[in-house]
Amino acid sequence: MANPPFNVDEVDAGKVSKDRRLPFGLPGVNKTKKVSNGNYLWISYFYSYLGPKGRAGFVMSSQASSAGHGEADVRRKLVQTGDVDVMISIRSNFFYTRTVPCELWQLDRGKPMDRRDTVLMIDARNVYRKVTRKIYDFTPEQLQNLTSIVWLYRGQRDRFLDLVQSYLDRTQQEAAAIAPQLDAFRAAHAALAEATNPFVQTLPADSPIRQLACGADLQVCAGPPGPARRATARRSLTAQKDLLTKLATLAASCRTLIKDVDLVSKTATRLIDAAEKDAAARDHDLWDSRAIGRLAKELEAHRKDAVDQLKLTAYFERQADWLLSRFPDAEFTAVPGLCRAVTLSDIEAADWSLTPGRYVGVAPAEVDEDFDFEQTMRDIHAELADLNREACSLAAKIQANFESLPK
Repeated sequence: MANPPFNVDEVDAGKVSKDRRLPFGLPGVNKTKKVSNGNYLWISYFYSYLGPKGRAGFVMSSQASSAGHGEADVRRKLVQTGDVDVMISIRSNFFYTRTVPCELWQLDRGKPMDRRDTVLMIDARNVYRKVTRKIYDFTPEQLQNLTSIVWLYRGQRDRFLDLVQSYLDRTQQEAAAIAPQLDAFRAAHAALAEATNPFVQTLPADSPIRQLACGADLQVCAGPPGPARRATARRSLTAQKDLLTKLATLAASCRTLIKDVDLVSKTATRLIDAAEKDAAARDHDLWDSRAIGRLAKELEAHRKDAVDQLKLTAYFERQADWLLSRFPDAEFTAVPGLCRAVTLSDIEAADWSLTPGRYVGVAPAEVDEDFDFEQTMRDIHAELADLNREACSLAAKIQANFESLPK
């Protein structure tokens, strides 16, 4: 395994021209007797160190897989050996100090005869987790899912099914922990409502704060449907699909509950803000600001715990669905935009390019299940209502100040 420096330039050709570690020759020499890019020197070195059954995996600049001129000639010779096993494209921003995209090369000099004429192409540029605005990586599950594609390509069907089963089991484990988290959230909400209601009840019936109180009392249901009995061993593919169908309903319930919990919490927070800003609740004997502030923090903590648990349950269901929706028969197949096994003839027709994106096609657009348009619009309207109330309050104060000025 290796992660060599990319695009090392101006390598003295005279010093490496007779290097026995370059079985495919130099990747082109310029007018100044220099190798203008050292990427294929590294690739040749890695290949030369492999024994008859040796395997290598390394990171390389994405430009190497389709580079022309002398580099293309070296790549052609390498491909013709039949030892290129897997090529994986990675999107940009996976390095902490560089934004360049890259590819993972896997060489295998011990490839079985039935695969020597093929190369597995995986385009993983749409598979990532955003860590920061400038840094991306893979989650452990994303890594496993990409690895499982290679398992299927190599005929290791049982490993794929075991991974699917692990996701199904984990979904059920996480679902079992939802009810306690929701109970704690409801208890925290009830405590906060008990602390704020005495003051709220003193306000006029048509007060916007009273209306917020009604919204804050929105009933949170007891939880999603109970998880199915956890499997003790891997089930058949048919049983896994049946279980996934049930868990898909559970995951949908989890996403609905996330919206409900967030709405209740946000409404309670707006009620407190409106009471203190618009109704001078802090000056009232029935309003204990310190206690209410503490209860609001507890509600937020329990909201986060409940939402995290609900998201975790839906997350593992989504991993099982990701695998079975793409490989429904637990057999390797070409998936548009993701993977394809190409022959050496296909690669020759594409000028010996090893760039996965040239072969796998375009992935269909996916729906972001975590984005809720209706909830987003409700949040915007609620924020707008708060801003309008604040604007009216400020306008009234400005008007009062003007009227108090000497005429």
